Parts: sequence; structure tokens; C-alpha cells
Amino acid sequence: MRLYVYVLEAKDLPVKDSYVNLQVGKHKSKTRILRNTIVPVWNDEFVFRVHGTDEELVVSVYHHVEEPKIFSGSGNLLGRIWIPLWSVAAEKNQTLPPTWFPLERPKTGKFINKECGKIFLTMSLHGISYETSVNHVLCAHSNNNIEEPKELEVSCISCQDIFSSKTPSRKIAEGKYLMKTIANRLEKIFHKNEEALRSDDSSELSSTLSDYEDCMEEHSSSCSFVEAIEMMQSRYNGQDKMPENLQGGILLDQLYIVSSHDLNAFLFSPDSQFSKNLAEVQGTKDVQEGPWMWKSGATSDLTRAVSYTKAATKLVKAVKATEEQTYIRADGREFVVSVSVSTPDVPYGSTFKVELLYKIMPGPELSSGEELSHLVVSWGINFLQKTMMRGMIEGGVRQGLKESFDQFASLLTQNFKIFDMVSVSNKDDVLETLGAEHRSDWQLATEYFWNLTVVSAIFMAMYFLVHSLLSEPSNLQGLEFKGLDLPDSLGELITSGILVIQLERVYNMISHFIQARLQRGSDHGVKAQGDGWVLTIALIEGINLASLVSTEFSDPYVVFTCNGKTRTSSVKLQTRDPQWNEMLEFDAMEEPPSVLDVEVFDFDGPFELATSLGHAEINFVKHTSTELADMWVPLEGKLAQSSQSKLHLRMFVDNNKGVEMIREYLTKMEKEVGKKLSLRSPQKNSTFQKLFILPPEEFLISDFTCHLKRKMPLQGRLFLSSRIVGFYANLFGHKAKFFFLWEDIEDIQVLPPSLASMGSPTLVIILRKDRGLDARHGAKSQDEEGRLKFYFQSFASFNGASRTIMALWRTRTLTPDQKAQISEEQEDQDDTSIMLEDAGSFPDVEDAKLSKVFTAELPININSLMEIFDGGKLEHKIMEKSVFGGEVICTQQKFPIPNNEGWIVNEVMALQGVPFDDHFHVHFRYQMEKSHDHSDSSCMCDVYIGVTWLKSIKFQQRITWNITKKFAHRLKEIFEVVDTDREILFRTQQDS
Repeated sequence: MRLYVYVLEAKDLPVKDSYVNLQVGKHKSKTRILRNTIVPVWNDEFVFRVHGTDEELVVSVYHHVEEPKIFSGSGNLLGRIWIPLWSVAAEKNQTLPPTWFPLERPKTGKFINKECGKIFLTMSLHGISYETSVNHVLCAHSNNNIEEPKELEVSCISCQDIFSSKTPSRKIAEGKYLMKTIANRLEKIFHKNEEALRSDDSSELSSTLSDYEDCMEEHSSSCSFVEAIEMMQSRYNGQDKMPENLQGGILLDQLYIVSSHDLNAFLFSPDSQFSKNLAEVQGTKDVQEGPWMWKSGATSDLTRAVSYTKAATKLVKAVKATEEQTYIRADGREFVVSVSVSTPDVPYGSTFKVELLYKIMPGPELSSGEELSHLVVSWGINFLQKTMMRGMIEGGVRQGLKESFDQFASLLTQNFKIFDMVSVSNKDDVLETLGAEHRSDWQLATEYFWNLTVVSAIFMAMYFLVHSLLSEPSNLQGLEFKGLDLPDSLGELITSGILVIQLERVYNMISHFIQARLQRGSDHGVKAQGDGWVLTIALIEGINLASLVSTEFSDPYVVFTCNGKTRTSSVKLQTRDPQWNEMLEFDAMEEPPSVLDVEVFDFDGPFELATSLGHAEINFVKHTSTELADMWVPLEGKLAQSSQSKLHLRMFVDNNKGVEMIREYLTKMEKEVGKKLSLRSPQKNSTFQKLFILPPEEFLISDFTCHLKRKMPLQGRLFLSSRIVGFYANLFGHKAKFFFLWEDIEDIQVLPPSLASMGSPTLVIILRKDRGLDARHGAKSQDEEGRLKFYFQSFASFNGASRTIMALWRTRTLTPDQKAQISEEQEDQDDTSIMLEDAGSFPDVEDAKLSKVFTAELPININSLMEIFDGGKLEHKIMEKSVFGGEVICTQQKFPIPNNEGWIVNEVMALQGVPFDDHFHVHFRYQMEKSHDHSDSSCMCDVYIGVTWLKSIKFQQRITWNITKKFAHRLKEIFEVVDTDREILFRTQQDS
């Protein structure tokens, strides 16, 4: 049961600064402080959860003082009243009408001998609207008289504020009649000993009631849900950004064939049939929806309360839940509703609240004229206090919301058809329609030359030609001589000049048209060549393109630049709203494209003389394929922004080799990085894409645990993909997440270990000026040139991490010519084995804790024994003695022992396809020396083994013991093969 308390106003207070405290049981609330008035008007609403009518509401009015006191708070008690809840429950509809309560004087303090004044309250145990309670008062006390008009005018204002619509159309006289009736009722209750009030004619009272009924009918129509949404729309200033999705994740992301306005009304309007149907499907009972009203007396946030009992599941019994739904955006096209769900009866329910965010946005425009709406529902958890069960709570909420919104989506699909974006984003279908819309040069020439200038010039030229044919030769006059006919009057001179000017303008137009049609760019309409990532752009149209002269039109064309390559559209003459309908393709690229630069020029003769009309940058990482398939791009620049210029584009990024293209890219990067790069699983890639909200073609290459150095080091994980560098940290619920493009990086530096970096080298990534501004919160500093700097340290393997980052950065920033030169150099080199992550100069082998696992004296010389490391038949036979399944990558280094006493071979081995294969490396040392008798026919061999751990895990000791045992057994078998196959060694010696 919920108690709604409306604190309206007070009067006759002895002080000017006051506020009200309310308490029901252990729950307390407080109004705002009103200053410089003895007639404060609060109009505040409070809600208390009560468990029975035996409780009471305590209302205390305080005088606010500026100096806080230790024991009495920041105010002095003016008066107090106690209202038992059974008195509210005894009223009709369990609603106490607005009532003036005289305050009881305090027993102590500075106000014990002063009149404390009165406070105006109304209460309801069921959240019934104020209009109903007032009607009840009027009907029950229809013979009251009317007095004290001045006081009642103030009360009338208070009643106006209590109504949710708060429209100024209510008449003052009607409010006076209403409040006078209420005041007389209260005077009778609390002043029984005073003289009875006079009564007016019944006709006057009946007219009062009829006037009030008309007022209430007018108000009920004015405070409807539709008009409340329209009021929010009228107050929207257009500056608020669309809020980001909540951190928990996306529950629903779908396009529906319905307008966003209709979908909003369908989901959240009062008495929605969808809510009732959803309650039946989910087994929800006792659903009670409160009315939509303005929050805390404001007209910016529209809110309502919804309570219900959730159906029992296998793990949780039926529990009561309360939702507070609030509109935080409603501009007529976009709607955002925030929902806070409280379930105090579930385990640890008092420690958290579930947050939901509904975003309803208009979808892409369709040629058929149908309207689309894009519904996105995200979730998160707001922990009110710390708890050790945080992980369990998040898992349970995630599972429950997933099941609930699966039912939500299924029911919504039964009412509105889902729009399949594949039908729009299908490249072939979209581009097929462009070819049919091209017009011939003759049609374009007709439109371009059909104007007054050309027509008048042709008419005047024909007129002069006919005149010349009809005229007879005239006599020579003035300065004329044979062959020279000068104008004989000022009129002839002016007419001739006009004709020359007209013909010159026509000539310039013809020259301009021919140049524009011929110089459209050599790449226009050229199909993409090669295999890899292919970028296809469909340039549809432009609107409101700027012009250098306000009275003239421009001749726009568009230049697209991606990965150092450009594509140019044709020129559209004399238009501000050009229709291109052209397709441009970029040749296949080895790396997926990150950024597309778009610039619109005004053609004026050769392309070198063109003037920019606006530019834009499209980041493919920040847009899904659905968004790229149909996008209006606003142009930047002074001219473009003043004209609000836009381009309509459709872009498609395709990989014509699929997964093989990714494998080839990783193989190429292995040579650059110097380590094995494995294709990540679809699950890990999907998690990475959802974490940073990336398109599905983005694939993860590597990730490292490290610290982000800011004011305080932040432990997190650094992710490297084909196009971005991303960092994510979650420290006790405080999440940090950002990413920037490889192309944004200007320089990467390595700082040596220091005391400030706790003995760890630091990797400094410096971005270009004005780039990566979305990741500004992760940067440690910004230099004088405005470049952001990011500091990363405490890598598990700094050499491997820095080498990988540097190689990926160089690959993304090299020009195509530099890439071709590097690939040619790599083809000329012999294939070499891939180096291990930490095996550069074998410092780890020297420093590793090695233990001797095998020793033996063999009846062969050292040179013959070294054949097991030279790639001959003996080594191939030994390699068959594998201990673990999967791929093995190793690097070997050998050097002689002084005085020609033997050889030492160091070997670093990485195992692929075994559990925790990226957590450790296996190190070997083979020490082969002459035997003690210095005989050339025998030698001594000692083998040492050790395991270096790159990452700490729980089973580290057990895995180390298992590896040592397995390889000790393998070494024994290897040297048994060497002992039994002496004939191979003898043949080798004879051949040598």
C-alpha cells in the first residue's frame, strides 16, 4: 500500500524562511526551503510505502536558519501535526480532501508562545487524482457558505498547480468558488465554538457546482497523455543529445514498420492494450498504472508509477515490483523513456535498482513512403550500496531481462511488422536502380541551355542575320572604307555591343558545359579490381548546397578519398539540389577502410580552379552496415553550415574472400609483428564488438593486460583490432572505455623504466592534432599543439606488446607505394621461422630457472650429434616424437663453447592448441661437450628445461610439473633413437 501526500501551502507562519518534514514510521522526506514569505506555496508530492492503517503521518514545519546547529539540525520547530492513516482510509475512495490543519505549538523552543499558523495538505492511500477528492468534498458539503476571498485566492493558485496540466485557461472565479467551499468545511471542523457561518441561496451553490463541473471537464481534456507529449515537444529546444545506451547491454534493437510517434503511444499511453497483453503472456498480476504527471511540479519530465506482481519462476517466488517511468525526451520524432525498477522483496533487493532505457527513433526513409521506427532497449544496474553478491545479481538480472524481452519482442512483432534492412542494404538491389536513372548528354544540354540568355542570343543573332540578308549595301559614310561597315548611329552601336556580349556568354556556357562533361575524372564509373576489402559508394543526391554568389547556382561535384585513393563524381551544372545517382568503387584494399573523406567542390573550368563548398568525414567504425546503407551526411565548413548542406550516400564495405581474407591479413601481420597471430573465435570477436559497439566486420587481433596512467593508474585491458586501439577497465563498477583509430596516431614512443612507472617501461601513444577527441577522458595530458597523449605500462610482456602495436601502426599508416616496396623486399627474402614473443636476443633463456632433466654419454662425436639440429633426416625422425598435440613453434640459437670443447644450443618453444598456450613458453638448453677422456668418438650431453610464465594462473605449478615430466620422457626417447640409428650418423660422417 502506498501513501501519496501533497504538501500544498501554509499561511500565518511567524517566520519567512520555512520548510516541511514528513515522516511515516522510519521513512522521512523533506520539502524545499522557501524564503521571504509567510505564505509559502510548495506544491510538492511525496510517496511512502505503508503496511497498514495503524501507522501515522507526522508533519513538522521548521524555520530555516543559516547557521547549522549540532543537535537540532538547521532549523527551529514551528509546529507539528499527527494524522493517523485510519482517518484517511475512512474517507470515501480512501482520499482525504485538501484540508487546512492548524499546527500544534512545540513544547520547547523559541516558538512555544506564538501562533504557529496552518498547513494545507491532501492525502490518498491509492494515488487517486486530486480532482476526484475535490468533487467528493463538494458533493458532501453542498450547503457551505463562502467567506474570506483574499485567502481563498491564494488557495486557488495552489489548486491550479496541483493539476498535472497546469494550463492557464482555468478561470479565477471557478477556483475561488471551489476553495471557498473547502475553506468553510475546514472552519467547521477545527473551529466548532465559533459562530456558525451564514449560508447562501441554494441556487447560488448549484451554479457554483455547475461552474466547477464545467471547469473539471475542461481540465480533464487538457491534461491528456497526447497533450502532455505535445507540451514536451513545444518546450524542446533541440540542443539535448540522444542519451547513450546503458552499460548493461542491448536487450532489443529492431526496426518496425510504424511511425515513431505511433509506437510511443502504443507502448506508453494510459490503458495501453499492449501492456495488458504483455502482462498476460508473462503471468504478471495486480498491475496498477498511475497517471502521467509532471515530476516535482516541473513541466520538463513526465513521469508515472506502475506496480505489479511478477510471476514466480523456478528459482524465485512471485515478488512485487515498482516501476518509475520518466520521459526525458519527446520532440515529436524521438522519444526516450527511462525506467527504474525496484524489487525490494528479492534477495539483496534493497541494494540495487534495475535501469531500463527505451529509445524510439525514426528509421531510414523508404521510397515507398512508409515510416519506420527504430526501437532500442538497453539495461543497467544501479547499485545503491556495496555488496559481495554483485556478480550473482548481475547474472540473475541479465537472464531475467533476456527472457522477459524475448516475450516483449515476440508480442510486439504480432502487432507491427519487422522491417528487414537486408532488403535495403542489399548492394546489388540498391545499385541496380541507379543505372536506369542516368540521363543522356542531350537531355542535360537541353536543361542547361534552355534559359533566357541563350534564347535571346539566338533570337538576336537570327534577327541580325535576316536583317543583313534583306538590307541593300549602303554608301560609304564617314570613316568607312570598302570592307568596313561601321555603325551609323548610337543605337546601332549599342545593339551591336549587346549582341557581342550575348554571344560571348553563350560561348562561355558552351565551353563550360563541354569541360564539365569531359573532365569528370578518369576513375568515374570504373569497377573495382583485385581481391580484398572493396568500398562501393552510391552518390544519390545533395540538398541545399552552397554557392559563392547568393544570386547564382553552383556547379557541384564530389571527391571521395579513402586510404590515399580518390574517386570523383561528375559535375552537375547550375543547381543547389543536384541529383547524381552515380556509383563509385575503390580498388580492393588489404585492410578494411576506416575513414572516408568527402569534399564537395564548385566546378569553374579546370579542376584546379575548383572551390570547396563543404566537407565531411565518415568513420566506418562508428556506423553499422545498416546505417551506412542509407545515410544523409551533413557537410562542415562556413558555406555548408550556413546553408545546412547535406549529401545522400549509400556505402557498402565488402570482403570478397570472407574469413580467408582475414587469415591472409593475419599471416602478413605475423611477419611484421614477429609473433604468431591466431584467428579469434566468433564468440570473442562478438564480445569485443559489443563492448565497443563496433560493426560486425571488425575483428580482434590481440589484447594485453596493462595499466592506463592518469592521475591514478587504472588496471584494464588494451585491445588491438584491424582499425582501432581500444581500452576497457572496470574497477569496482567504475567503467572506463574508449578507442581511437590507427590513422589518428602520429607517433609512438617508448620511455625507459623509472621509479614513477614502478620499474616498467612506458608506451606513449601520441595522436594527431584534433583527432581522437572522443577518447579525451583517457588521455593523461595534452601538449601545446593540442595532441592527446596516452600512457600505457605494466604489460605482462612489454617487448611483445610494443612490437605488435608498432607493427600494426606502421602497416595502417604506410602509403600504398611504401607497402608495395616492403612486399617486394619480403618476397626476395628467404622464408624464416616466426620469432617468439619474448625470444629477441634470448635474455629470457639466460635468466630462466632451468633444471637438469637429462644427462648421458653417447658413443658418437659432437659434430654428428649436432645433426639433430640441422634439419636432416635424423631431426625429422626426432620431431615425430611429439608430446602434445597441435602446432609447435620454436626458435633455436647455438654458439660454441670456448677452446672448441663443444656446443650450447638454446631453444624457446611455444605450444599451440593446448590449454593456456598463450600463458607460457618452454625453454631448453642442450650442452654438448667432449667426454672426460677427450675422445673424438664420444661426447657428453646435458639437457636443461624451464618454463617462463607470461601470465599468472591458478594451475601454474601443476602445468609446470606436467610439462617437465612430459619433455623429460621425450628427451629419453630422442636419445634412444640417436643411439639406435648410428648407421645414419656414420653415413653422414662418411659423406662429409
